[in-house]
Amino acid sequence: MVGPITLIARRTLLLGALVVLPAGLVPVSPARAVDAPLDARFVGYPQSTNNFGIASGKLAIDRSKNENVHGLATRMIAEHTDAAERLNQARADAGVAYVPDPTSQPNTTAILKRLGELQGPEFDTSYANAQLGVLSEAAFRIDVYAQSGGHDALRRYAQNELPQVKAHLEDARRLAGGR
Repeated sequence: MVGPITLIARRTLLLGALVVLPAGLVPVSPARAVDAPLDARFVGYPQSTNNFGIASGKLAIDRSKNENVHGLATRMIAEHTDAAERLNQARADAGVAYVPDPTSQPNTTAILKRLGELQGPEFDTSYANAQLGVLSEAAFRIDVYAQSGGHDALRRYAQNELPQVKAHLEDARRLAGGR
C-alpha cells in the first residue's frame, strides 16, 4: 500500500519542471508549439521521453549500487538510444519537424535535477518513481497516437514502440515494488 506521504512525494517529484532540449535543437515559443500540427507536437513527446530514459539511466549507473536499478538503467540507455534513432527516421520519413509542446512534455528537468542530488537507496526509490511517472504518461500518449495519429510513418513508430514502452513500465513497476 502506498501511503499519502509517498504519493505526495511522488507527485511533487513529477511536477513543475521545464523541458530538456537535446543539443542543437532550438526551442519554439509556446504559442507556436500549440499551433503546430499534431504530428510535430507528438514527435516532441517521445523525443523528450527518450532523452530522459538515457539521462536518468546514466545517473542510475553512477548513483546507485542496486543491481536491479543498474540492470534497468542499462536497458533504458540502450533501448532509448535505439528508439531515438527510429524516431529520427520516422520523423524524416514523415517530413515532420521537432516542435516541443510545453503543455504536454514530461517535466524531466526537475526530475533529473532531483535525481542528481540523491544517492543510494533514496536515489533508487526516486528513480523507480520517476520511471513510473514518465513511462505511464509516455505509454498513454504513444498508445493514443498509435491508434489515431495523422502520419503513417509516425503512427507505425508509435505502434512499434508501444510494446517496448509498456515493458519498460512493467520493469519500473517491479523495481518500485509493484506500485
